[in-house]
Amino acid sequence: MRVAIVGGKLQGVEAAYLANKAGWEVVLVDKKSEVPAAELCDQFYSLDVTKVVEWIPILKGIDLIIPALENQEALDSLVRTAKFTGVPLVFDADAYEISSSKLSSNAMFAEIGVSAPVPWPECGFPIIVKPSDASGSKGVIKLKSAQEFKRLQAEKDLTDWVIEEYLEGLSYSLEVIGFSGVYKVLKITELHMDESYDCKRVVGSVILSDEHKEKFEQIGLGLARSLNLNGIMDIETILHQGQLKVLEIDARLPSQTPIAVYHSTGINMLEILGEAFVQGKPWQAFDVLEKRGVIYEHIHVMDDHLEISGEHIMADVGPLHLYQEFFGANEAISNYSPGKTEWVATLIITGEDCQAAWDKRCLVLQEIRNKTLL
Repeated sequence: MRVAIVGGKLQGVEAAYLANKAGWEVVLVDKKSEVPAAELCDQFYSLDVTKVVEWIPILKGIDLIIPALENQEALDSLVRTAKFTGVPLVFDADAYEISSSKLSSNAMFAEIGVSAPVPWPECGFPIIVKPSDASGSKGVIKLKSAQEFKRLQAEKDLTDWVIEEYLEGLSYSLEVIGFSGVYKVLKITELHMDESYDCKRVVGSVILSDEHKEKFEQIGLGLARSLNLNGIMDIETILHQGQLKVLEIDARLPSQTPIAVYHSTGINMLEILGEAFVQGKPWQAFDVLEKRGVIYEHIHVMDDHLEISGEHIMADVGPLHLYQEFFGANEAISNYSPGKTEWVATLIITGEDCQAAWDKRCLVLQEIRNKTLL
């Protein structure tokens, strides 16, 4: 199958990686040339998909379009051109419209009874303040007191911002896929955040009770049904004082967790969903079983220092490459080259179970320190 991935940033890296694992021929499109996914494809076109005279000819021979971006003008163009050319588009515009607004999705949570953080002013301090339309951790601010809140209000217009209680606890993620009224929850992963609330590590095994796992899966299925989801949705929760609370949803291909799920279970969610869109029918029933422990982690190496950081460090370093057996890691997505004194990498490390993967991860980091640090 020949697929066009539109967007070469971190979502594009995820899409290209999984498309390659599916054995698909990958055509990548982005209006910028030096994007992270530029070297992870079979063909690359630097063009703007809103310029349909340039974009439509690229679709000749394409079996599937995979959006990997969040630019609304570009997404609108993809919806129109997919309809015009008849090429399937792995995207649910209606679900995305709700999930791309934290205010709209929070309203949906309240309407259908999904537990979520308590909004201000019903909650006390500390609180979290974040833009409604920003993705992931972008723009998130933690405020510890009324004085800090007043100072921020004096600096910013918070009319369209989400203001809610700050919750402590372990964070978890779950993907749900949907097609023609059939929904499937995949595998719960654990998220570890850096100081700016950006995900620095995904752990493929989670320590959750069967009751909490069942609850999370039911939340996922309920949200997918409420959205009438045709595509993929990512749900992030936090386990706070014994209760799972939904922080946000995103009805688009996420980054990080699908690759972790792939290595943990062998299930390629993009392949399953893509084939459903091409064939026009849902997948056959399948089980989701953990087969391997997985650690998926971002590192930044600088001269004599190695640090673990959020995914943002991978975004602006130019084209990335996929390496096998990278200092003992099973795979790495990186801009590394021998002799380079500053570089970043996403390490993909597996083991028989989570503890084995973690032990191997520690050896990998030590090997990198021994062989690359000054």
